[in-house]
Amino acid sequence: MSALTDRFGRVHDYLRISVTDRCNLRCLYCMPEEGVKFEPAENLLSYDQIAQVVRAGAELGISKLRITGGEPLVRPGLPDLVRELASIPGIRDISLTTNGVLLADQAEALRAAGLRRVNISLDTLDPARFRFIARRGDLQRVLQGIEAAAEAGFSPIKLNCVLLKGINEDEIAAFLEMAVKRPLHVRFIEYMPIGHADDNWRNHYLPLSRVLEIAKQNNLEAEPMTNVLGNGPSEDFRIKGGAGTFGLIHPISDQFCARCNRLRLTADGNLQPCLYWVDELNVKSALGSPEALEQLFLRALDMKPRNHEMAAKLADEALTHEPTARRMSQIGG
Repeated sequence: MSALTDRFGRVHDYLRISVTDRCNLRCLYCMPEEGVKFEPAENLLSYDQIAQVVRAGAELGISKLRITGGEPLVRPGLPDLVRELASIPGIRDISLTTNGVLLADQAEALRAAGLRRVNISLDTLDPARFRFIARRGDLQRVLQGIEAAAEAGFSPIKLNCVLLKGINEDEIAAFLEMAVKRPLHVRFIEYMPIGHADDNWRNHYLPLSRVLEIAKQNNLEAEPMTNVLGNGPSEDFRIKGGAGTFGLIHPISDQFCARCNRLRLTADGNLQPCLYWVDELNVKSALGSPEALEQLFLRALDMKPRNHEMAAKLADEALTHEPTARRMSQIGG
């Protein structure tokens, strides 16, 4: 049995690493329009410190890493970190979640450093709507990043689309068509109340059953599948005759906590057992001691609850734990 098996029998082999809380966009589901108070640069873990934490995790069974933010590509020298992490014994897969704005310029260097997979946020195919959702930036830069990722040899390339009721749900069919025509892997994601379970979330939350309804309305035959590399919590489908796939990540309408295999490391050095709850352990005092870092991993597992309760929050039911006040950009979703 893995050393990183929690009290509910879930084996943890996956660490999501946020390298910064800064971002060059202000997506309405992730960060307030005025932004959030960023951590001073000196409070963030250095690349060497991140590697220390990963080495300790690898000794306990961590084998998969995902680099996140904020927007990870705004932090200088990211290929250097990827290269160092890829050299750690036991680490066999490193992926990246990015908004894609800066990806075209860095895709080749990241691939050469050892990055194998990318998830690119793409919530709309309309330039004006992109400016509305992201509050800044240029859709064309993201599309260029997708093409650069393909040219660099990343596979699979996943597109993360957060569905927002009344904002981009009319584009579901267009995203499904992308999965028919190209070997892309579109992931529809439910809007989560991370750090802001407010009326904006309630008004724009959309259960992902809507995606399957749209597929049926457009005579697209969706076949369930289980062999998508790095599929994690996604419920995956191939459209008959299509080149790619689509997936549903529905933490609220069909939560996947029973098969959760991940821990998170925030940019300011906290191990988080669960994205939704406030519980976290700071690693800084343990740096320099592999044994102390390993103990923090084990303590984080002991703290991890059976599930998050986002669905209960949507229904205004009482919660058993305290939700985090951090926004998604401050955790690294």
